[in-house]
Amino acid sequence: MTMKLAAFGAALLATTALTTASASAETLRWARASEALTLDPHSQNEGPTTTLLHQIYEPLIVRNHRGEMEPALALSWEPSASDPNVWVFQLREGVTFHGGESFDAEDVVFSLNRARTETSNFKELLTGVTEVRAAGPYTVEVVTNGPNPLLPNNLTNIMMMDAGWTTDNGSAEVQDYAAGEDTFAARNANGTGPFVLQSREADVRTVMTQNANYWGIGTFPMDVTELVFTPIQNPATRVAALLTGEVDFIQDVPVQDLQRVSDADGIGLATAPQNRVIFFGMNVGDADLTLDNVEGANPLADVRVRQAIDIAVNREAIQQVVMRGQSAPAGVISPPPVNGWTAELDQYPAYDVAAARALMAEAGYADGFSIQLDCPNDRYINDEAICQAAVGMLAQIGITVNLSALPRAQHFPLIANLQTDFYLLGWGVPTYDAEYIFNFLYHTLGDGRGSWNGTRYSNPEMDAMIQSLTSNTDLAARNQTIADLFAMAEEDLIYIPIHNQVLNWGVSDAWSTDVDADDSVKFKYFDMN
Repeated sequence: MTMKLAAFGAALLATTALTTASASAETLRWARASEALTLDPHSQNEGPTTTLLHQIYEPLIVRNHRGEMEPALALSWEPSASDPNVWVFQLREGVTFHGGESFDAEDVVFSLNRARTETSNFKELLTGVTEVRAAGPYTVEVVTNGPNPLLPNNLTNIMMMDAGWTTDNGSAEVQDYAAGEDTFAARNANGTGPFVLQSREADVRTVMTQNANYWGIGTFPMDVTELVFTPIQNPATRVAALLTGEVDFIQDVPVQDLQRVSDADGIGLATAPQNRVIFFGMNVGDADLTLDNVEGANPLADVRVRQAIDIAVNREAIQQVVMRGQSAPAGVISPPPVNGWTAELDQYPAYDVAAARALMAEAGYADGFSIQLDCPNDRYINDEAICQAAVGMLAQIGITVNLSALPRAQHFPLIANLQTDFYLLGWGVPTYDAEYIFNFLYHTLGDGRGSWNGTRYSNPEMDAMIQSLTSNTDLAARNQTIADLFAMAEEDLIYIPIHNQVLNWGVSDAWSTDVDADDSVKFKYFDMN
């Protein structure tokens, strides 16, 4: 197997190309642990969901498997020569949706405005936008509340929908996933992408076939003519499917099976650092917690308790025992490729049970307390096992943790609806800029920001600084603001970073592709050997 390196973003991150021996298959059978939560492209800003949707829908700008931004439905984008508060996008002509409808500027205006609405998980990416307008059939102007140098970076996962199809099918409004809403657009799809949805049985099987009218034929390999996706949550079953040839590609080889897959004939294995950090979030804002045994008080509101938890979590033990070396312990909730990350920020505190107990006693909890930890069991690598390890570690400082592990389809609404006090979450940064972290995770929940801030944390000074990042074109000043935000975040400690994930992809020798550090595989790039 040939290895090659790719650089992307502001940092060099090694990725591995999978190159393989000859085969003649055109159907690619794909499996991973997690199912897409919905087909509504503006509902859930969540990795497995956007990955599936990237096969069917397209954004204006896309990141390829090397992390580079390249044209998708927009051929070019630049600030207006006459107004620095306006970005001008020239669209690709002659593109049709799968239903035969023509793509034009009105679809972009509709889609971006739809993505800005309250029930959209993508609204934070467009908070600086004040107007989206068509300046011609294939020209769109996006007006921002000040120069916005990051706007193109924010568009790589915001998909374009056909305005007529969406409206005619009663889906003009974005599905309210957290409220359990079901809509036509959540179950059906009509995009411009390389694959057309043929059938879908959620949690069982999704079949897509190559779009014969795709504008990218001749530009991309497009060797996959049929794509069959099967979610397989059980790790042993998923690996067995790869080893026996039932599937051709899995995104998440379990760490305990890496050697077995690597040694197997006819299968390639690639490992690369992922643009994703795993962490615990805590309810620091409520006066009292719901799922603890402390009456009339919130132990997590005391920073000394949070500091105790921080040093009671043994990140290196999790790395060695739970992750079998396939993680990088973290001290900040930012992956290394992200603008604003530094090695100094990423230094994590030493594991120290005695010091943690002293902090607990100082905070008035020498006898400890009990609390529920909410954890997904099908989203991140060994997510439930990480939580189980934390249960034992926190018991050593008197915190009795009741673990509730649920599928992510049930776990994520707990965060969105503020129904959890202590939870595990992972965060990738597709914009490669720290604004994405602060906008979603630290900003006060409301006014189009903070949709993944389940901590109830609110800091008006931080909010103003976060908002300034959108329009600050002075790079040095902007980076200083990011550094100041990280310093404030470190002091308040509302999240406990655990580690950065490592990607492990397994693929049949029939296919080759670069490993995408965002884990957002796009099958139009796959080559058949």
